Amino acid sequence: MSVGELGCTYAALLLFDDGIPITAEKIATVVKAANISVESYWPSLFAKLFEKRDIEDLILTVGTGGGSAVAVAAAPVGGGGGGGAAPVAEEKKEEIKEDSDEDLGLSLFD
Repeated sequence: MSVGELGCTYAALLLFDDGIPITAEKIATVVKAANISVESYWPSLFAKLFEKRDIEDLILTVGTGGGSAVAVAAAPVGGGGGGGAAPVAEEKKEEIKEDSDEDLGLSLFD
């Protein structure tokens, strides 16, 4: 990651933390006040990113990869709230019951 990217990242986080709307001009102002030289396109790229994506979502999903965010978003649709994990446990219990030989009446020593 370049110095320009890091500078704009920290500037955006600073603006978000203070509740200030994230714009290219404000990112450039913060970076200039920090005496960091960045290419002129970085502030506008970051501003466009934060117009389309919520910075809080990006912070919460950092390091989890793209697939996890989709799985988390899909869980409430299936059963609402925390009900998504319970059916998985029930399915495992049912599979164990299906595998037992007692239900079939079969045994090696009959």
